Amino acid sequence: MNKQQPFNHYLSGNRTLFSRNARPARRRRMLVATLICATVVIAAAWRPARAADEMVIRTMGPVSYVCGGVAEDERASLAEQEKNFNMGILFTQGANGEYLSEVDVKLTMDGQTVASFKTGGPRCLIRAPEGSYNIEATYKGQPKSIKISTGTRNAQLRW
Repeated sequence: MNKQQPFNHYLSGNRTLFSRNARPARRRRMLVATLICATVVIAAAWRPARAADEMVIRTMGPVSYVCGGVAEDERASLAEQEKNFNMGILFTQGANGEYLSEVDVKLTMDGQTVASFKTGGPRCLIRAPEGSYNIEATYKGQPKSIKISTGTRNAQLRW
């Protein structure tokens, strides 16, 4: 009858499965696995945003808005959504009309602020109750304003 060999017989040298020499190797493997998982999580969180991620319809009280329009797919998406909104404004600068984003916008009606937001692109579509609104926009500390009514979809503020 064959005598059963202990498991330690298969390990190299005089190491055992739970010896002190095995602990640093286990720790290194655990550290490598943890670093790989952390890298995957960080890479997923920092992936480049797609237009669909950025162009979210936001609501503030009775007003809904969506901003975007730098990339071709964003412009196409805004064109598709335009029928669902009753106002539109484009923010540009200079003689060539370069697109602006990160413009602080305040929408007021009869002196009362109805909505305020920071644009995520040069074109904003706004859905608001019928009436006339004053759009006060600030870009790099320079304020501009325009008065528009619902139904106006091609307003423009240029710095």
